[in-house]
Amino acid sequence: MRENTALHWIIDEDRLFTDMADSPDNPCTACGGCCAHFRVSFYCGELSDGLGGMVPVELTSKVNDTLACMKGTEHGHGRCIALVGELGRPGVGCRIYAQRPSTCREFSPWEADGQPNPECQQRRQALGLPVLAALPPEQAAPVLPA
Repeated sequence: MRENTALHWIIDEDRLFTDMADSPDNPCTACGGCCAHFRVSFYCGELSDGLGGMVPVELTSKVNDTLACMKGTEHGHGRCIALVGELGRPGVGCRIYAQRPSTCREFSPWEADGQPNPECQQRRQALGLPVLAALPPEQAAPVLPA
């Protein structure tokens, strides 16, 4: 990871999100491991047929009266329907990145302190990819308001 990684930390409603869409060094665009491993469940209000939601409802399954999940991830260890490309290869990515659910927005390759996310590291290693280095201190997340 080069030091010019365009990692943007976003604080919204006391939650920390990351956005690396504009980064040429986004490690996710050559991995995709988490998108083919975890169940991606989230609040139904995020669905495009809800009040202000943006996650395309046709790409989701109902979990219960308050939760939905991305199709393909219903039971975990399944590939998200929005994932395109080959796992572990350059160009893999989310076709609804700008509309992805909060679960995906909150999952970052790095912890707030700049250390690599252990779950991300495990997925990368499972695909034979190198582990990520810690971020320089100036790229660590801002402190959440108390």
